[in-house]
Amino acid sequence: MPRMTGSDRPPSTDAPERSADFDPLACETFDSPHALYAQLRQRCPVAWSDAWNGFWALLRYEDVRRAASDSKTYITSLQNVVPKVAFTGRRPPLHLDPPEHTPYRRALNPLLSEGAVGRLEQPIRRIASELLAPLLARGEGDICADFSSHLTIRVFAEWMNLSPEDAQRLSAIGRNYNLAVQSADDERVKDTSLQLYEIARRLTTERRTQQHDPSIDPVAALLAARHEGAPLPEEMLIGTVRQVLVVGIIAPTILIGSIVTHLCRDQALQSELRAHPQQWPDALEEFLRLYTPYRGFARTCTQEVTLHGRTIRPREPIALVYASANRDEAVFPDPDQFKLHRPNIGEHLAFGRGPHHCVGTALARLELRLALEQLLAKTSSIELAGRVTPTRMPEIGALSVPVRLSRCPGAST
Repeated sequence: MPRMTGSDRPPSTDAPERSADFDPLACETFDSPHALYAQLRQRCPVAWSDAWNGFWALLRYEDVRRAASDSKTYITSLQNVVPKVAFTGRRPPLHLDPPEHTPYRRALNPLLSEGAVGRLEQPIRRIASELLAPLLARGEGDICADFSSHLTIRVFAEWMNLSPEDAQRLSAIGRNYNLAVQSADDERVKDTSLQLYEIARRLTTERRTQQHDPSIDPVAALLAARHEGAPLPEEMLIGTVRQVLVVGIIAPTILIGSIVTHLCRDQALQSELRAHPQQWPDALEEFLRLYTPYRGFARTCTQEVTLHGRTIRPREPIALVYASANRDEAVFPDPDQFKLHRPNIGEHLAFGRGPHHCVGTALARLELRLALEQLLAKTSSIELAGRVTPTRMPEIGALSVPVRLSRCPGAST
């Protein structure tokens, strides 16, 4: 039976009868969602599902781009993800609409600029090398469980200047939170979310009593931020810290798993990229398009909207399926194929659009590029060693990727 957490409001008594166009709770493989979305883009680009109290899904590129960019018609403050997983308070900036979300973005933007995250290049490279070493020694492992899930948490801990103790605690809680979301365990989602709030409160208290530079410390920057001359509200500030603790953990974990899955299936591409490291940045952009890790970021209409003959009413949740938009054949010819130098690759929506465009884009690109660098530079081959386990909505991609790795002769550990 599907869990009913897609909305915290009862269905409207005058809601029209609708037939479901697709079932997001159906069993999936790594590839099957993309095949389904290709069909829906053609026959039903604005699709309805009965799951989680019902929601709409926008599948075509232009519809997704427009909705993401129009924050007056499509808001995030009622529901920001399908299925709804926020049970424990409002967490800016994602849970607010402009202009309310702007002070929180303004505080974080300078710390996530390309120049600011550049200081993390060597630490990220070191962390990736350390995590890869045991897999190379064994000759096998799970890229997600043993490498990418730990990489993302340690990188965020480095960016947030966490103590080793807090970093270790975040690692354990963050992984449990992710597994709870993926297994639809609502009680465990709530419990782990509250544990993340505990870390956020303690960090906020510590930063108030200790000297930290707001130009390099996110919590100190939020404490120093002012809106109309006043500090940010305490609970909203803590909610922002809580949001930051996990926002950059889940997506890169899944995306790295999906990239490795693709490279294992295409050994020729794997060899080409290993031989030509100058191609890694371009390859990464195409991987971002192909394996966009989100399909459930949500909006809600403030007024009735009709698209492709379907009428969306106010307060009905809408999933912006970025993963489908980035494979829209009307924008990206041969959308399921990896093409290293797509002329319009800069148009992909992997990081969203509009006011809620991913604030951590530069850090994500750096982390992903260095992960790819280490995986290719220190191996002579990577092969699948078992079944790839896919994620569930709201993410899309690989949750578990068992592999065999051969160490590159002469590669340092």
